[in-house]
Amino acid sequence: MQKIFITRKLPDEIVDPLKEKFDVKMWHSEEIPMSYEELKTEAKDAHALWTMLSDKVDRELIDSLPNLKVISNLAVGYNNIDVEAAKERGIVVTNTPGVLTETTADLTFALLLATARRVTEAESDLRSGKWKSWTPMGLTGMDVFGATLGIIGMGRIGEAVARRAKGFDMKVLYHNRTRKIEAEEEFGFSYVELDTLLKESDFVVLLTPLTAETKGLIGKRELGLMKETAAIINVARGGIIDEQALYEALTKNKIWAAGLDVFEVEPVPMDHPLLTLPNVTVLPHIGSASIHTRMAMMQMNAEAIEAVLEEKEPNNRVV
Repeated sequence: MQKIFITRKLPDEIVDPLKEKFDVKMWHSEEIPMSYEELKTEAKDAHALWTMLSDKVDRELIDSLPNLKVISNLAVGYNNIDVEAAKERGIVVTNTPGVLTETTADLTFALLLATARRVTEAESDLRSGKWKSWTPMGLTGMDVFGATLGIIGMGRIGEAVARRAKGFDMKVLYHNRTRKIEAEEEFGFSYVELDTLLKESDFVVLLTPLTAETKGLIGKRELGLMKETAAIINVARGGIIDEQALYEALTKNKIWAAGLDVFEVEPVPMDHPLLTLPNVTVLPHIGSASIHTRMAMMQMNAEAIEAVLEEKEPNNRVV
């Protein structure tokens, strides 16, 4: 019987149907991730590996799993997987595109609004007893309605965020590897070069995948192009922003604020400098975290694994 190894504890209603056809082994915890060495040991006989975005699936790991036929990643992104190493071995890699688009766009806009209006900072003041009286300029933020939104990475999620922005009468600029002419015509988005986007936007939203080209895309120079009243929102991957450069830009008032759902190292260390700043709104990588969406993502993974093990073509193949 072919073996499936799952690197985190998942709901029974997702996993149980697979147990009728395959030998399924699953890590015991939902909260505590496996170490790299534990993963290598526990998955040694697996034909299918069901991974989380926090799992490092590099060439060494792939080469240590002689039976492996498929890696199915519980995420749209797959920068945690050495895709080239998998391709060389003829191992199928799948992800979960499409199903999380609207949920992630909701969270992106929620983080933008929370950053603009200092929501978490205001709540902290209230809960800690710092709120003593209404004041004319107390906790004042930036307007979102009518502002200019710049989106870096106009994929499915980017388009969904841009559609939401139109409801706030925002001017939407975008920068992408390829232009989206139909979307421009339908929704009134405007394509601009990256530097222009950074200079003109009140809110810059990062939605591009993390690749060799986008790692460190936003550094000291790019942050220096932004308005002093602007905020940057990252719901893509932490490595896209140079976090030290971001810290310096925020502390030196080069930009006004940041909203971060992702960090270069996750979970983020509690002594991370960005966590000390009141003008940084932070979340623990919850972009797709709605019940319906996460269950749908898991179902996509399960169907992909089943398809490959039964020598069928999965719907969401990366390689």
